[in-house]
Amino acid sequence: MIIKMHTSSSRQKVKLNLGGGETVIKGFYNFDVLYFREVDVVCDLQQSIPVRSDSVDAIYAFGVLEHLDDTVRVMEEIYRVCKNGAMVLIKVPYFKSIGAFKDPTHKRFFTEETFFYFDPAERRKRNLPEYNIKANFKVVNIAYYWSKWVGPLPFKNILMKYLWNIARTMYCELKVIK
Repeated sequence: MIIKMHTSSSRQKVKLNLGGGETVIKGFYNFDVLYFREVDVVCDLQQSIPVRSDSVDAIYAFGVLEHLDDTVRVMEEIYRVCKNGAMVLIKVPYFKSIGAFKDPTHKRFFTEETFFYFDPAERRKRNLPEYNIKANFKVVNIAYYWSKWVGPLPFKNILMKYLWNIARTMYCELKVIK
């Protein structure tokens, strides 16, 4: 079943908040596997995103990818529904943080290189295997949410390679290339 997103204007952008639960983001349709009053579409993202191909302008996926079995399949589905140039904003626990491991519902861990597998130019540059991934994103930005105890500590990006719990969460901005 394909859900048709109704907009009051043909120029209004279609934006999805995947796995949003009770979090409402103004202007975004809220998709989740569980029903909450705030959820617009109840669906299993591991099966499909029930919207037309090439119809979405922006996606938020904050705190959802780590709960899903098949990251490649979900990223391919995000790619399918997005228009060329759409922005996909992702927030996941960083692999070297206790938050990645302590939640028993987390199935996946994410590093800086995880999203480079979906960016053909970066994949080639870094000599990463292709795996026949059917998605093409440009990694625009990777940033971190730092642990409170880190404060103004200099050289955070270097220290996080050697110490745990420096970076708690990783934030990625991807641009869809079709």
